Amino acid sequence: MDLSEKLMLEIEARRADLVELTQDLIRIPTLNPPGENYREICDFLDRRLVRHGFHTDLVRAEGAIGDSDKYPRWNLIARKEGAQPGECVHFNSHIDVVEVGRGWTTDPFGGEVKDGKIYGRGACDMKGGLAASIVAAEAFIAICPDFRGAIEISGTADEESGGFGGVAYLAEKGWFSPERVQHVIIPEPLNKDRICLGHRGVWWAEIETHGEIAHGSMPFLGDCAVRHMGAVMSEMETSLFPALAQKRTDMPVVPEGAKQSTLNINSIHGGEAEQEADYTGLPSPCVPDSCRMVIDRRFLIEEDIDEVQEEIHAVLRRVQESRENFRYDVRELQRVLPTMTEKSAPVVQSVAKAIADVMGKEADYVVSPGTYDQKHIDRIGRLKNCIAYGPGILDLAHKPDEYVGIDDMVESAQVMGRSLLDLLG
Repeated sequence: MDLSEKLMLEIEARRADLVELTQDLIRIPTLNPPGENYREICDFLDRRLVRHGFHTDLVRAEGAIGDSDKYPRWNLIARKEGAQPGECVHFNSHIDVVEVGRGWTTDPFGGEVKDGKIYGRGACDMKGGLAASIVAAEAFIAICPDFRGAIEISGTADEESGGFGGVAYLAEKGWFSPERVQHVIIPEPLNKDRICLGHRGVWWAEIETHGEIAHGSMPFLGDCAVRHMGAVMSEMETSLFPALAQKRTDMPVVPEGAKQSTLNINSIHGGEAEQEADYTGLPSPCVPDSCRMVIDRRFLIEEDIDEVQEEIHAVLRRVQESRENFRYDVRELQRVLPTMTEKSAPVVQSVAKAIADVMGKEADYVVSPGTYDQKHIDRIGRLKNCIAYGPGILDLAHKPDEYVGIDDMVESAQVMGRSLLDLLG
């Protein structure tokens, strides 16, 4: 029996451990926002990985976006040195999960096992992937104790809110420099037979329309900022949304609808601030003098960021030409350029070979509709040899009754293990 067969059997033998580890991770509710229990899950991972011979570092992203004494942004980086010199393979997973939302039929933080699936918020996105990478690395080390190079596993903060208190901070501090890390696999849930090469670009901005406050019984004495924003939305419906639907990409973006440019109105608020839930009074009668809209524009590798911004400004100029006293501001919140790793990259080749060996089929190559932490590894770390690969179904992310399949986790762990064998064995 060769090493690859031994490794496959070793990972299969750890199935129960993989399930239990995933359940334990789900049961730590790392909700973001606001960023709860980051230190607790890092300490849990620290204890686990130290037992298996990893050296660990706990890193707080002090001063990063979102970091505070109440909700500190903690990250864990674990490293296992091999017996011989060589390259480093890094598995990066985010530890945060999004809000629970409504519609659950299982306990969102129970980690219930039913019909070969583990349920819970973060099961798919991406605590199942984190657990699979840990089990794959531990099994590889057991079978190949004399491996060359190094293996790293990280659990990082805030990916769901941009990753600035996690991978971005670590990349700025040199943790993802090409001198110390050569291959990165991010176990995001893109389906077990897919290699995700990158993602579309994103431009977030806040548009604010201005008016003049007045008594609500005499709105003619004021200027309603909400009506101005309504005109902006109408112009978007008339001109911008149809134009975006015509833009298509050659990137292998999934699902099909994401092969075009998209714009989401993420939030809108005008007028008085909402009161606390226990407030029983009525609002006061005022004409709103401000209305704010946050937009989430996803763009293609064929588009230029300056053109993306100009489209929004063109909409606002057209509204301004047709409306008296129309005043506005635009504030950029975030920009991320599209990224796509070449299929010829070493980590892509190794994972593709492992998928073929484990599943008996050719890997599918895809691009994610939304960004993930590859953007920081590429942009800040200057490390191009990076992909996303992990268990889980992309469409289940952020949904009620989120789950990850146990068989999918085992097979993904086997793919990760065989990739380690190819790169470091």
